[in-house]
Amino acid sequence: MSTLTPSRPAAATPGRPQGLGKVVRSGVGRHWVQTAVILLATAAAVTAGVLGVGLLVAASGPFDRGFAAQHGAHLTVYTDPAKATAAQLAATAGTGGVTRTAGPFGVATVGLKPPEGVPGPAAQITVVGRHGPASGVDSLSLLDGRWPAANDEIVLAAGAPVGAPVGATFSLDGGGRVTVVGVARSVSETADAWMLPAALPALPATGRSLQMLYRVDGHDTGTQMDTARDAVTAALPSGAVTGTRSWLTTRFDANRRTALFVPFLLGFGALALALAALVVGTVVAGAVGSAYFRIGILKSLGFTPGQVVRGWMAQALIPATIGAGIGIVGGNLAAIPLLQKTERIVADASTHIEPWVDVAVVTGVLGLVAVIAALASLRAGRLRTVDALTLGRTPPAGRGRWAGRALGRVPLSRPLSLGLARPFRAPGRALTMVAAIAFGTAAVTLTVGIGASFTLIQIAAEHSRVDVEIHGGPGSGQGRHTITPKGPDPAGSAPAGSDPAVVAAAIEAQAGTSRWFGSSHTEASSPSLSRPVSVTAFTSDPSWAGYYLVGGRWFGRPGEAVAATGLLTATDTSVGDTLTLRGESGPFTVTIVGETFDPNDDGLNLLTRAAAGATMTDWSIDVARGTDADHYADELGDAVTRYGLFADDTPKEGPADLVVIVAALSGLLSVLMVSVAGLGVLNTVVLDVRERVHDLGVQKALGMTPRQALAGVLAAVVPVGLAGGLLGVGAGLVLHRLLVPAMARAAGATLPGALLDVFSPLVLVALGLGGVVLAIAGALLPATWAARTRTATALRTE
Repeated sequence: MSTLTPSRPAAATPGRPQGLGKVVRSGVGRHWVQTAVILLATAAAVTAGVLGVGLLVAASGPFDRGFAAQHGAHLTVYTDPAKATAAQLAATAGTGGVTRTAGPFGVATVGLKPPEGVPGPAAQITVVGRHGPASGVDSLSLLDGRWPAANDEIVLAAGAPVGAPVGATFSLDGGGRVTVVGVARSVSETADAWMLPAALPALPATGRSLQMLYRVDGHDTGTQMDTARDAVTAALPSGAVTGTRSWLTTRFDANRRTALFVPFLLGFGALALALAALVVGTVVAGAVGSAYFRIGILKSLGFTPGQVVRGWMAQALIPATIGAGIGIVGGNLAAIPLLQKTERIVADASTHIEPWVDVAVVTGVLGLVAVIAALASLRAGRLRTVDALTLGRTPPAGRGRWAGRALGRVPLSRPLSLGLARPFRAPGRALTMVAAIAFGTAAVTLTVGIGASFTLIQIAAEHSRVDVEIHGGPGSGQGRHTITPKGPDPAGSAPAGSDPAVVAAAIEAQAGTSRWFGSSHTEASSPSLSRPVSVTAFTSDPSWAGYYLVGGRWFGRPGEAVAATGLLTATDTSVGDTLTLRGESGPFTVTIVGETFDPNDDGLNLLTRAAAGATMTDWSIDVARGTDADHYADELGDAVTRYGLFADDTPKEGPADLVVIVAALSGLLSVLMVSVAGLGVLNTVVLDVRERVHDLGVQKALGMTPRQALAGVLAAVVPVGLAGGLLGVGAGLVLHRLLVPAMARAAGATLPGALLDVFSPLVLVALGLGGVVLAIAGALLPATWAARTRTATALRTE
């Protein structure tokens, strides 16, 4: 008995690329849903990668780049002109280790009053006299306008205590006016503003000094900088040096603002990459699984395992490459506004995506797609021809029947019970959908949590829960609507704040008062600190105004204090210790009973209980619900005018630039991840519907209506969506608890627990049900197709 061996067609002979090319083109064209899902998933992954890596690179190391470009000052020294002449200061250029100097420059401390229409209080600023922005050390970057050409013109530093557009005019305390002609940036932060040297002698200054800028050879460690400072100090008369600043301190402050981006971007980047890998892997695995019979035919025609793997890799890489191109364009366009906002808070941050970032992200994502496609198709390529043909024609039997029987006893329509039992018949696909939905829900949960926490962090940093403030004199507050005294002050009226009991009585008598406290501010020093400590005394617990405790308790009597984390770190103290500082009236000692979150002034803040009868300069008021703060301030202003005080309602500022950046980026990344998760659900349901389209035809022939068919397909994804939503919410809560404190630690802060407890039960329920919504949205298109398919067409489908 002879055996006939079929001959292999030449077009499919191993090694003939034209046969493989036809298979790839046919697969890409026929399976358009899988092709579209891979394309869009890759586009989303590349977009997320470009945004995350691009912003991370832009915000990483900007200080070092700007410092090198502007020849920043390693050491800034201030001297008393009465104890050291300019010539003596210039002679320190020959001090050991000094490689270059600039100066001496005259320095004047002056008070500026903001121009009409510009919000904000008056401020004391440091003005340095320079002939131009260029200098051998600390060359300035002119961001807007020009350099002064007359003695009444001034250039403000970016980030100075006062800000105004070019052309605005400030009034000087003590008389005179100056016009803003430019905005510049000093990477060394050597001044708040600059004027011509000839303009400084005429300024009504409250203090004058000389400034000398140095670049030194050894500058990488604090010990080296201390040595350079000591050498310069020793070369000058005793007591001439009034202050110094190391570039290491400036760099630490600058990098602390950018370090918080790192945990955030790494966390979201890992989520986005993992989700893209899951979806692409699911799509390719589904495409291979649904094509076992076709693969068996190709193998019978002579295709080798390697050709099978390359064929399905190409079917994944073609749409992935197109999607990567779309993602590059989308990522770079979306990055423009984010980078512009980043540059506003991070000096010298890049305002464009570096080209190598685009190349690295595309290479990484496409490499990941190739590896996933190869692994998914490897098993199919290694199958024997007969096994591939058998797997492609014979669906698995018996799986999940117990679920169908159990749900059949539930009083539900048969289409719904069959749909609810479907995940148990295909557990692998159900688990991949659960994972995809969990990723998307986790991203949304994390975004909601980050936005809420950062809003509270801004409130804590600004103590902005105050509705109305009373101040000791015009211009000392930050409100929008100052209440002008009506009529002349009574002759011999008491000075502002001299009788706190009278002011307290006026506040208590005002209708609409909910709670309040008085406060007064002073500065103190410590031998272990180079900067002053901000000391604020309160008449009562100020926690309602946006002060949050990290640990311990609030003060209960004079002599007890709550210290900010930065002060505890700088003085090596902790809750329960005593701290001695020197104030205007001499040394005083307090017992630290609590730790508060307050990032202002590098955290060198001390809050204490005011002594009975102590003079208060400010009062902060929280009005009752439903009370108009502006009207309340107007009426209270009338009541306190006779005491030389004024009231204003505090403006509710919009979110800070940092909050906007984090919220915008996390929101955009969440939208991308939710979209990818929805595409994963779509593809999985499409595969499932295609596999059981014949069964749907039989059910329709037995009387199932299109509406029931639609309900049955959607019912199959409801338990999947619910499981994915619950897992995603849990994962999002864990990520929020990990990422937000890590971001704070990177910026040198410790967050109170109250800033992390931002999820209400209602919000958690809504986020969990969001997984069901995502699952239904992803399954709606294939469910509609299944409902509209004619019975005869479904019965003819194999």
